[in-house]
Amino acid sequence: MDPVIEIADDDLYGLIDALTHSDWQPSRGQFRINVVYRGHALADHDLHTSLYRLRGGSSDRIESHILRNFRKYAARDTSPGDSDWNWLSVAQHHGLPTRLLDWTNSPYVALHFATADPRCYDAPGAVWCVDYAAAHELLPAELRREIHAHEAGLFTTGMLGRIAYTLEDFDRCVSGGAQAAPLFFEPPSLDERIVNQSAVFSAMPGATASLHDWLGEHPELYRKVIIPAGLKWRIRDHLDQANVTERVLFPGLDGLSRWLRRYYGPRPEMSRVEGPAAPGMTEGPQAPVG
Repeated sequence: MDPVIEIADDDLYGLIDALTHSDWQPSRGQFRINVVYRGHALADHDLHTSLYRLRGGSSDRIESHILRNFRKYAARDTSPGDSDWNWLSVAQHHGLPTRLLDWTNSPYVALHFATADPRCYDAPGAVWCVDYAAAHELLPAELRREIHAHEAGLFTTGMLGRIAYTLEDFDRCVSGGAQAAPLFFEPPSLDERIVNQSAVFSAMPGATASLHDWLGEHPELYRKVIIPAGLKWRIRDHLDQANVTERVLFPGLDGLSRWLRRYYGPRPEMSRVEGPAAPGMTEGPQAPVG
């Protein structure tokens, strides 16, 4: 089956069905769909991490230095724990380039980030959907035992810290197996933004490893649902009615201001807004963590 799903210009409910249907999942979630989502305002945007975009093939040489200095200069009570997973979660949340990617448990949150920027309304967007439970079955036995023991679908930072306290431990554990595979984990509830966005992070073994390339080798584990440009405004209106807005996803005055600026800004049919377009769920201080 082709993992790329095309949606018709006028088929909002076909889009929702494509995002929430579970028949394609290898893990066959009986009661809950075992999928995480990531929304991109531009369909051709890839899944490279912010760290890779910063330094490309030399990311592995600076990863430990950038995280060490973040820990050194951050306030002592910044992280809820001292494992690399807790510190990575805080760092990603505040815009530090890391090997993590932001995902969410909610298809509606992903759709928000695919349609939040009116500057991208003349181009198709996309929502990536990954069966994390099936992906986790490709992890080494030690990690699989940990998640099975908790009867969980997603890892937590506590679970990961018991098996691989540092990124070096994780890289050795996963890379030493039959094949490198990603894992998906829920970050600590650092603030309301993480909670409201139903945040999930993914991590690959190695700072230069590409989830984009890995999924290309495992097409059965993902779907990429293409959002036609002509449907974006209708999706945006639907989300606003459902209260999936910046005001909710970014609690506080900054999120409120972003919501009002977009809500009262030019409509796509009124005028084209000039300026650089945001690619999607980007990593930054006001970007999503899920």
